[in-house]
Amino acid sequence: MSATGDEAAAPVRRLGKLIRLRPEHREEYLRLHAEVWPEVRAILTACGLRNYSIFLEGELLFSYAEYVGDDYAADMARMAADPVTRRWWQLTDPCQEQTEGAVPGEWWTPMREVFHHD
Repeated sequence: MSATGDEAAAPVRRLGKLIRLRPEHREEYLRLHAEVWPEVRAILTACGLRNYSIFLEGELLFSYAEYVGDDYAADMARMAADPVTRRWWQLTDPCQEQTEGAVPGEWWTPMREVFHHD
């Protein structure tokens, strides 16, 4: 099903991304994510993201999400324009540091899927 709830479903797009957690902000980041605002959860859903998780290993954060919409760029622009999301990012972005593999226009480093099994 698309992000808008239409029956003409686009295929699921799996997203893996990576970013570094700044050690001095570790506890703040973990606290924020233990109490994610309902509005943040709602915009994730409204923008077609499902099964979204963030994992921590050492100082690396790995995120996994499934995108079920039909216009990823538009949905991500919608999320980036959302005032609540922007306030959330003002709190979380200082906790993070881009990895060496970061690409222009992306805060989290996109990862290439090399294997998948349903």
